[in-house]
Amino acid sequence: MMLLNWIKAFFVFFICVIVFVYCNSDKSEKQNSSEHSNQYASLQDTTSYIGMAKCLECHSDKKTFLETGMGKSFGIANASKSIISIIKNTYYYDKFSDFHYRAQLNDNHLRLTEYRLSKSDTSHRLTVDVDYVIGSGHHTNSHLLNRGGYVYQMPFTFYAQKKIMDIPPGFEQGFNSRFSRKIGLECMSCHNALPKFADGSENKFSVVPSGIDCERCHGPGGAHLAQFINGNRTDTANQIDYSIVNPAKLPIDLQFDICQRCHLQGNAVLKEGKSFLDYKPGAKLSDYISVFLPKFENGEDEFIMASHADRLKQSKCFIESYKKGKDNKSIKPYKSALTCITCHNPHVSVTKTDENYFNQKCLNCHKGFTHDAKEIKEFTGLKTRNLNDCVSCHMPNSGSIDIPHVSIHDHYIRKPILNKEKQAIKKFVGLKSINNPKITDKEYIKAYLQQYEKFEKNQYYLDSAYVLLSKYKTSSAFICEWINYYFLRDDFTSIVNFVKQMGLDNLKKILSVKSYDNYHAWTLYRISESFVKLNKSELALIYMERAVKLSPYNLDFNSKLASVYFKLGDLDKAKSVYTFILKEDKEFVLALNGLGYIMLIENKTKDAQKLLAAALKADPDNESVLMNNLSLNLLIGNKPTAQKIFNHLRKKYPQNPKLELIKKEFF
Repeated sequence: MMLLNWIKAFFVFFICVIVFVYCNSDKSEKQNSSEHSNQYASLQDTTSYIGMAKCLECHSDKKTFLETGMGKSFGIANASKSIISIIKNTYYYDKFSDFHYRAQLNDNHLRLTEYRLSKSDTSHRLTVDVDYVIGSGHHTNSHLLNRGGYVYQMPFTFYAQKKIMDIPPGFEQGFNSRFSRKIGLECMSCHNALPKFADGSENKFSVVPSGIDCERCHGPGGAHLAQFINGNRTDTANQIDYSIVNPAKLPIDLQFDICQRCHLQGNAVLKEGKSFLDYKPGAKLSDYISVFLPKFENGEDEFIMASHADRLKQSKCFIESYKKGKDNKSIKPYKSALTCITCHNPHVSVTKTDENYFNQKCLNCHKGFTHDAKEIKEFTGLKTRNLNDCVSCHMPNSGSIDIPHVSIHDHYIRKPILNKEKQAIKKFVGLKSINNPKITDKEYIKAYLQQYEKFEKNQYYLDSAYVLLSKYKTSSAFICEWINYYFLRDDFTSIVNFVKQMGLDNLKKILSVKSYDNYHAWTLYRISESFVKLNKSELALIYMERAVKLSPYNLDFNSKLASVYFKLGDLDKAKSVYTFILKEDKEFVLALNGLGYIMLIENKTKDAQKLLAAALKADPDNESVLMNNLSLNLLIGNKPTAQKIFNHLRKKYPQNPKLELIKKEFF
C-alpha cells in the first residue's frame, strides 16, 4: 500500500515537474520573442519623454537619422530646410480660383505672395510668411503657417522629382482653400514628433517640435535613461532590454505596427476614448486606431502614398518569408523574415544608400535566379534589361492616387501586371481594415461615414453605413452616428425629429465627453446647424453653446455660436464671441466679417471699415465679406470702390438675388 502511495506521489511530482518545465520553457520562448511586450517600461504612462538631444549623448552613431526622410520631416521654413533652391520656377497659376502664387526666400525666410491681375492692374495682393516646412524634400515640401498657435496649410507645394512648384494635394480642381486648411492632430502626429495639442481645438498647438525623433520608434526614454544612470546595464547581445523598445526584437506584428502608425495611410478610425497621441511603440496599433481602405473584387486596388506596409504584406515574398523566418529562440525574432527594416535602415537615408543594396536584398533569397530576354520583353517591351535590377520590375515606380507629380515604388512585390489585367472592371466590395481583423459594427459605420465625408462622396458608403445603423435604431450608443448620417444626407428634419425623440435632458447626459477628436462636440454642432437650417435659432443656441463648451478652441464652432446670438438679437454676446476668436487668431475671416458687420449696423464706421477691409484682404472672394464691404462703401459714399466690388460680385456670384436690386438703386 505504501509502495502504491509512493508511486502515486512520484507520478504527481513527475507530472508537476514536466508542467513546470514546459510552462517555463514556453514562457521563456515567449519572452525571447518579445511576446510579453507589456513588460516594456516605455509603455507605462509614468515613463517620461527625454528628447532626441539626450538620446544622442550616448547614441551619437545614430546621428545619421537626422538625414533620413523621418529626421527631416518637419522644420522651420528657412534655406536649410526648404528645397526652393532646386525648384526651376517658383510660380504657378490656379486657373480655377484665378490666383497667382510666387514663393521667395528673403533674409533666410520663406514667403508666399498671392495676387490677382485685372487687365494690367493688381487687384489683390497678399504676402504671407511661411512658418514650417513639412516633408523631407525627397518627394515634396509642403508649407504651413502658425497664427496664434492655430496651424494651417498654405496653397503651394514644391515637388522635388519634377523640380516644380504647384498646387498642393486636395487644393486642385477648384478646391483651393488658400490659407484656411486646418492641420489637425492626425496630420501633425505623423509628420512630426509628439506636439502639445490644445484640448478642445482642431488645430491649436502650444508646442510644435522640429521633426520625427528617436522616441517615435523607440518609445519614451525616461526609464532607459534612469536605468543607465543607476548603472544597470543589459547585455543586449543576449537579452532584451525592457527599459526601451528595440523594434528589431519585437514580434513581427508589433514591429510592423511601429511603421504602420504612419506608413499606413487611409481612413483612420480611432478607438473609443483614444487619440492620435496615445499609441506607443511596442503596443498593438489596433488597440488605438483601425485604418480602412476600399477594396474591389476585380482589378488592382489603388494605393496611396504612405501605404507601404499594407502593400508589402500582400506580397508573396513577405508571406513565405514570414512562415520560414519565425524563430522563437532568437531575441530578434523574424530576423530572416521580410519586414520594413530588412531593406530600410531607419537610421540611414535612402538617398545615401546604393540602389544595388536593395536588389541584393532580393538576391539573398532568390540566389542565382535570372530571366530570359523573351520574358523581359513580354512585360517591359524592352529587348535588353539589367537582369539583376529586381526593383524596377517587381516594385515599379508608380503614381499614388493622392499626391500629384510624385512617383514612388509600389511595395506590393509581385510579377509585373499586364495592361489588360489592369483594365479589369472593378466592383466595390466594401471597406476593409488593413491592420485590425476584429472590427465592430460601430467602427465600420464610422469608417463608411468618414470615407464619404473626407475622401469620396459615393452613395454606396452612406448606403453601407445605413445598413449597419438599421440594426441599432433604438440604441442610444449610436446617437452620434445617426446624427452624422442624416447630416451628410442634408436631412435636417430627421435630425430634429431624432433629437425630439431622445429628449434634451437625455442628450445632455449622453453628449458630454471632451475628447481630442471632439466627437460629441461635432454631434452637438450638427444638431445645432439642423435647427438653424429649419429657422429654429432658439433651439440651435442650446446645442451650439454645449458644443463650444466641449470644444472651446474650435473657432468655427465659436463663429457659429456668434452668428446664432446675432440672429437672436443679442449683439453684445455676439461681439464678445467674435472678440475672443480674434484674440485667438487675428486673421480669422468669419470673425473679422461678423464683428465688422455689427460695427456697421451700430454706425461705428471706422471700426467697421478696418475690420471689413482686413476680412476682404484675407478672403477676397467670400460672398458675405464682399456684400458687407459693398454696403460699407456705399454708406460712406465711396462709389468707385463700391463699383469694383459690385462687378466682382456679379462675376463671382451671378445668382445672388440682391445684386439686381443694388444695381437699380445705386448703379
